[in-house]
Amino acid sequence: MTESTPPAETAPSVASARPARNPRRLKNTVILASAVLAIVTLIAWTQVWFQVELVGGTAIAVDGQVAAPALSALSLTSFVLVGALSIAGPVFRFVFGVLESLIGVAVVFSGVLAVGDPVAASASAISTATGVAGKVSVAELVDTVDGGLWAWVTVVCGVLIVLAGIAIIVTSPRWPGSSRKYQATRLVAADAPRTSVDDWDSLSGGDDPTTND
Repeated sequence: MTESTPPAETAPSVASARPARNPRRLKNTVILASAVLAIVTLIAWTQVWFQVELVGGTAIAVDGQVAAPALSALSLTSFVLVGALSIAGPVFRFVFGVLESLIGVAVVFSGVLAVGDPVAASASAISTATGVAGKVSVAELVDTVDGGLWAWVTVVCGVLIVLAGIAIIVTSPRWPGSSRKYQATRLVAADAPRTSVDDWDSLSGGDDPTTND
């Protein structure tokens, strides 16, 4: 009578695959969310933020390019940073997380400035349409200012970008390493002395170059 061996390793193998999958899913979720926020911020920059009506009845549409010109650079920088995250080592992930949070703060600051003083944010558009310059002179021409929805969308995106940066800082130590196709391989003799480049590569990979094997 023959004895059959039960597939005892099936359940442990499935269970061990779950912890390996969760960090990768976490990494992909944080990176995807950060990329979406950068894109939405850039879209908001292209939209009309305020409808300004002058005393004479002239209406001027003021978009984010006028009200918050720095947003394009901030959103594009955030998008590039998010792309670099996918191949960065643990040390650079932390640095990029800090930078992402600072970008979010700058986005919030740009949106709040525009919402807090829409006339000042629209001043360049008003001056272009009327030929009048000067803060006081421009303010005297304005009758009403409507809108502000996209400015608030920008503020919300900025807050979420800050949170995304914090999420990168907190969760990136648990992220899996980058794919091998993004890793540079250098052939070095076994007895060759270490150089500053070797120490930098070790630091980027999360190793301490000061410890001896």
